Amino acid sequence: MPIPSSIATVKTRQTEYKAVRYARKLISMPSVTPEDGGCQKWINEKLQTLGFSIDCWQSQGVTNTVAVLGKGSRRLALAGHTDVVPPGAMENWIVDPFAARIIGDCLYGRGAVDMKSGVAVMLAALEDQLTACGLPRDLQVQVLLTSDEEGEAEHGTIDIVRHLQAMNALPDYCLIAEPTAATRSGDAIRIGRRGAVSCRMTLTGKQGHVAYPDSTVNAIILAQQVIASLQGLEWDNGSDDFPGTCLQITWIHSGAFVDNLVPGRCELCFNVRFSHRYSVTDIQSRIETELAMAFGSRDAVYYQLQWDRVCDAYFTPAGLDDSLIHRVEQAVNAVTGTYPRLSTSGGTSDGRFLASEQTQVVELGLPNATIHQVNERVSLEDIMTLYRIYRHLLSGFWGSV
Repeated sequence: MPIPSSIATVKTRQTEYKAVRYARKLISMPSVTPEDGGCQKWINEKLQTLGFSIDCWQSQGVTNTVAVLGKGSRRLALAGHTDVVPPGAMENWIVDPFAARIIGDCLYGRGAVDMKSGVAVMLAALEDQLTACGLPRDLQVQVLLTSDEEGEAEHGTIDIVRHLQAMNALPDYCLIAEPTAATRSGDAIRIGRRGAVSCRMTLTGKQGHVAYPDSTVNAIILAQQVIASLQGLEWDNGSDDFPGTCLQITWIHSGAFVDNLVPGRCELCFNVRFSHRYSVTDIQSRIETELAMAFGSRDAVYYQLQWDRVCDAYFTPAGLDDSLIHRVEQAVNAVTGTYPRLSTSGGTSDGRFLASEQTQVVELGLPNATIHQVNERVSLEDIMTLYRIYRHLLSGFWGSV
């Protein structure tokens, strides 16, 4: 006898609200990078109950988890991070950022969007799918968690990937619950991200009195010439699938102000966001060549480059065999009646470490309007919509859609 629709609706709501309960639990555990605050311990206990084997370790204060269930030839990974950015001035919040309060129809708290609610959705959907259907023999499921995504990302997902490589267990498909939507869950997904690299350049000229310019080399003028050279570089303009490459000057400093002194030292910083057409090495080589041409023959000029915060680009093309993008599109359409916009915009993410020729990566998460802001919040409806999308997506991997 079929379950009456009213009862089915209540049961569906109960499972969806589980994702909200899990989100509140995780938000209530303060975990500012690189701290985990006990989040992964709590998640791992639930995964162990489901039969997962757990590898959890710490590296330089970072907590990482690789949880594995099954030995199938198809490998599906659900990846996320449990760390959050600092809340900022507590007095500017309308609630305690770690109280996980619901006000009206929204859940407030640091990590409500980026990305504890997304992790909660993945966990709730996976738990309900396994409880209802078990695990197909040909499928292996991995849950990958780190507490070093919002920081330097030097001991987090990089270590997880090395761990998987040592196991010869890199996933075929990887879903990351980063906040990707614009106005409602499912309206946009990330299929790639631009790379990024920062540089601090130190220019040394010759300090001296402003009344005797012939005896000086003004480091600010040198910096001006550097800026002109860098701004003159031409990069790709991007495509329908990927924004173009751009270089931006982010800081310039010549020391304490003295009215009658020509500065002999100047620092300037710049950042390059680049498409998948370039590697970090390509970017560095081109800039270093340009600067060598501009200053290489001038003995009075000395400069140093310090490269930092290197993030490679990644891109998952559509149209691959057994495309993860297609699976996500179908799940979103089944739940919302619309198809998501495919995007590669935004900052960097740990998708860059997980993507490879073997691993398709798609980021699917909540609306990102309030990430990293005071009073970060997400509507309960968006959490529940994302839960339904993930549940439908998992059912497709189970072959039960």
